[in-house]
Amino acid sequence: MTRVDLPKFPTRHGFMSERIQQAYIKSAIEKGLLPSDAHRMAEVVSLTAAGDTSKPIQFWQLFSVIGQDAIVGIVARFYEQVFADEPWFSSVFERVGGLNHHVATQASMWIDVMGGGPYYHGAEFRLSFHHTHNAMVLMNDKGAERWVTLMRLTLDASADLMTDDPRVRTSINTFLAFFMTKYADEFAFEDRHIFGEANGPLKRRINFMKMTTEAIEGLSEQELSDALAERGVDVSQYPDKQALVGKALMM
Repeated sequence: MTRVDLPKFPTRHGFMSERIQQAYIKSAIEKGLLPSDAHRMAEVVSLTAAGDTSKPIQFWQLFSVIGQDAIVGIVARFYEQVFADEPWFSSVFERVGGLNHHVATQASMWIDVMGGGPYYHGAEFRLSFHHTHNAMVLMNDKGAERWVTLMRLTLDASADLMTDDPRVRTSINTFLAFFMTKYADEFAFEDRHIFGEANGPLKRRINFMKMTTEAIEGLSEQELSDALAERGVDVSQYPDKQALVGKALMM
């Protein structure tokens, strides 16, 4: 197990962070990426990433690892590509404001959601207003595909801003994928985002000896199977959840 000292940067909730955190946790539970009680797990809801590098960084914990300068740097590199792109795409942004305007507003949104504090005034209302009034012409398959392509190119060229912790890029991918799926649903375009590897299922360390019978019974069948297998149990001998619970109670 490799450990790093965190937080490197002080954190606090912003105007969007708690609401987005809860929305992501709900979605991740439904997809089996987080345990059913994830909203009560300190390592998940904390704004500080786990020092144990075998555990994922939730995207609202990113500020604790990379801080403001790195976030602004990534956003600035993205918009430099946007403003140098084809006119059908770049002109939409130019009508709203210059390069510095977009860097400031987008970076403030990222920082807010990533645990850096209340920077994005107006929160989700402001974000929705921007998309429906300023960027509506790009909220479609063609616009989304170009945005994703430029962002992926930016991320691929920004390893120097992400520290040497490989979890950072994976967490940023998760952050972007979550929002892109959200926008695809809202604006009815095809969700074809490809940012790279995203956070996989969170495997929590389970100690049956410190759990009540009710807590063990409350685990999912997959959690029981994985935890027993880690202890050298041949789980193929236990065909259903009831059998797995019985074995866990004997540990």
